[in-house]
Amino acid sequence: MTSPRIGQISEMDRRTVLHPFTQLKDFATGKLGDPVIVETGKGIRIKDARGVELIDGFAGLYCVNIGYGRTEVAEAISRQAYRLAYYHSYAAHTTDELAILSDRLVKMAPGSMSKVFYGMSGSDANETQAKLVWYYNNLRGKPEKKKIISRQRGYHGCSVVSGSMTGMSFYHDHMDLPVPGIVHTGVPHHYWGGKIGETEIEFSRRRAAELNELIEREGPESVGGFIGEPVLGTGGITPPPEEYWEAIQAVLRKHDVLLIADEVITGFGRTGSMFGCGHYGIEPDLVTIAKGLTSGYFPLSAAIVGEKVYRVLEDGADRVGAFSHGYTYSGHPIGAAAANAVLDLVEREDLPGNAATVGAYFQKQLKAKFAQLPIVGEVRGVGLMGAIEFVADREKKVPFDAAFKVGARVSKAARDRGLIARAMPHGDILGFAPPLVITKAEIDEMLSITESAIRSVMDELVQSGQKI
Repeated sequence: MTSPRIGQISEMDRRTVLHPFTQLKDFATGKLGDPVIVETGKGIRIKDARGVELIDGFAGLYCVNIGYGRTEVAEAISRQAYRLAYYHSYAAHTTDELAILSDRLVKMAPGSMSKVFYGMSGSDANETQAKLVWYYNNLRGKPEKKKIISRQRGYHGCSVVSGSMTGMSFYHDHMDLPVPGIVHTGVPHHYWGGKIGETEIEFSRRRAAELNELIEREGPESVGGFIGEPVLGTGGITPPPEEYWEAIQAVLRKHDVLLIADEVITGFGRTGSMFGCGHYGIEPDLVTIAKGLTSGYFPLSAAIVGEKVYRVLEDGADRVGAFSHGYTYSGHPIGAAAANAVLDLVEREDLPGNAATVGAYFQKQLKAKFAQLPIVGEVRGVGLMGAIEFVADREKKVPFDAAFKVGARVSKAARDRGLIARAMPHGDILGFAPPLVITKAEIDEMLSITESAIRSVMDELVQSGQKI
């Protein structure tokens, strides 16, 4: 793109686009600089309009699992668009791609699944899950059993109910969230939440006991669902502590509470298993998927409905009539074609296996390079997702003053050196979730840039008088 054209696009964007998660005044006045116009991508790299190439260490937003530039998916989208660009799925209409996709999802999903309902984003899929919890309990004669429990630092979307289920206050502030009926329980992060001398197993049991107490305090007859990511994503890329999911599920079964597994990030190989549920022994009643379903090549999400839940829905149909929920683009044929092409690649190239093998190397190198740095409190992760958490005092577990913006500074230093690694929004945390096609050599390149970025920020902290 020529320079005058770059300026025109930047100005149009600044005048007309309302960007998510952007400081609006700083962007409008130019304080944030020009928008980054992303033009092309190949493998694990993207290139902007000025010719700057970056390693995408976050796969877009955890989603481009198959990497950029996969023509197989573009061709599948094109074929479907030429054949039939759109038809709805209301009133028992379907397409071949949709039926094929649904059949393979039900067969590959964790737990005992029955049906698939489609949307366009993880947020709307989790809205659907909430409605399913309510609908299910209405149909079985338990109209009070409606509250949904989420976890602090859990992330489930930004729409009204999904945003309420998200357990971070800055997603709620000034937005009139959370709505009533959403309750939060403790974050499953042993590093910050564990008591002195408390093992991970003891911590997990305490979190489960707290959940049990919460349900009994709210009233088991009023609690219908519990939603959780197998691995916390936006809340800090935090794997669960030992025996956490075993203890949590026992409490949910005791109180007849549906388990919604939010696999938006972990689904389709991110942990080194096809689903995070399989990795951690989770037996869900409902499963939410999105991101890796199409690798971001087309907007598509799904709420996968377990047999136990679906049986109640079908049995109640003669009494209540049609299932009155759906979107214009539910089961979009182009999205279904894209998903089938992506899943073909995931299976043929065994991307969960690559995430397990290269992921093990990634986790080992991450700890070897960074765990002993004086400003690093914890290095954590699983498969091809990982995080480095920065602290002012690693021995006493003292966080940095937020004014230092250490995580954001490291992220910027990495980007200046050619790597996108995300400053996570809850603390001074640098997060990684690269495409699942990444190689060991590319891991080395990514971590070499990261090391340079961290050391440059360490030098800046020393120069400013910060003791490290």
